[in-house]
Amino acid sequence: MIIKSLELADFRNYDNLKIDFDRGTNILYGDNAQGKTNILEAIYVSATTKSHKGSKDKEIIGFGKEEAHIRTILEKDNAEYRVDMHLRKNRSKGIAIDGQKIKRASDLIGRLNVVFFSPEDLSIIKNGPSERRRFMDMELCQLDHIYLNSLSKYNKLVVERNKVLKDLYDHPENSVLLDVQDKQLCEYGSVIIKARDKFIKELNEIISPIHQKLTGGKELLSVYYEPNVEYDDLEKKLIAARKKDIYTKQTTVGPHKDDFSFIIGAPEGIDIRKYGSQGQQRTASLSLKLSEIEIVKRSKKENPVLLLDDVLSELDSNRQNYLLNTIGDIQTIITCTGLDEFVNNRFEIDKLFKVTDGTVSSEN
Repeated sequence: MIIKSLELADFRNYDNLKIDFDRGTNILYGDNAQGKTNILEAIYVSATTKSHKGSKDKEIIGFGKEEAHIRTILEKDNAEYRVDMHLRKNRSKGIAIDGQKIKRASDLIGRLNVVFFSPEDLSIIKNGPSERRRFMDMELCQLDHIYLNSLSKYNKLVVERNKVLKDLYDHPENSVLLDVQDKQLCEYGSVIIKARDKFIKELNEIISPIHQKLTGGKELLSVYYEPNVEYDDLEKKLIAARKKDIYTKQTTVGPHKDDFSFIIGAPEGIDIRKYGSQGQQRTASLSLKLSEIEIVKRSKKENPVLLLDDVLSELDSNRQNYLLNTIGDIQTIITCTGLDEFVNNRFEIDKLFKVTDGTVSSEN
């Protein structure tokens, strides 16, 4: 899988852009706030329908404009595909694949698998559980459409159930809705819990050897799934928590409360979310992102496209070298402010782009 080209119209600070990528390593360099990250964001939106920043469509559209367009040309299994995305301020986005409109945005997910790595990802270990769930969800949604569908329906149900709980004082007759919603939550929630459990087990097989190499064999890292509730106990726990939910006006039980832990020296090791040094947390985060690449390879039998957003400046030279040497035959698009990391390490660059205030020029 590679991205051959990207075209943008009225996307962030780009009025019009056409950029052709090499199938190897592509470097976008320039000063801060010139638009480098916006190019990676557009690719990520093309793959997942969402911004990696959590931005809404209306925030992505160029200032003073009503709509934006993204066109991505992909190559997969020696065949070429065109993905067109039409972002509108006050309406849902329109998406077409090879000129054919798709009814649901979710039908696009999985066509293009990307791994996005930014400096913020280096804090995923020490930050709150919502960020770790988001990492797991974004990966599973790209790999498993059943999970994607179940998660989408589950999240909507939680929002609807919370609204019923908040309105229950004024509308006690709506309590019957909770019984219906709880059955649906159990249906979709059990799918989510089972898939996450399987995902963490697969992740453990991959992340442990990667982390050992990164630490020179000094640390053994294990990941443990911490479900808020086991899938076969979900219905019972929801019923038991009904009074508490009515009092707090929110759904307190379910996979939307899950987390996973990172333990060095398991089983009697330390939980680096709480007790690890910053260096240990950042190294574990790098191991996690590198594992994401391997998970896609195993699941999809193809390489993802790797997007590195100014992350090299956050790593020491040893970790920079490990990351760059791991890329191998993966198409990679890297943003950076300077080229010192590549020059000093004599790392091969296949295509170089200078980004200046919303314009991109190709250089030798």
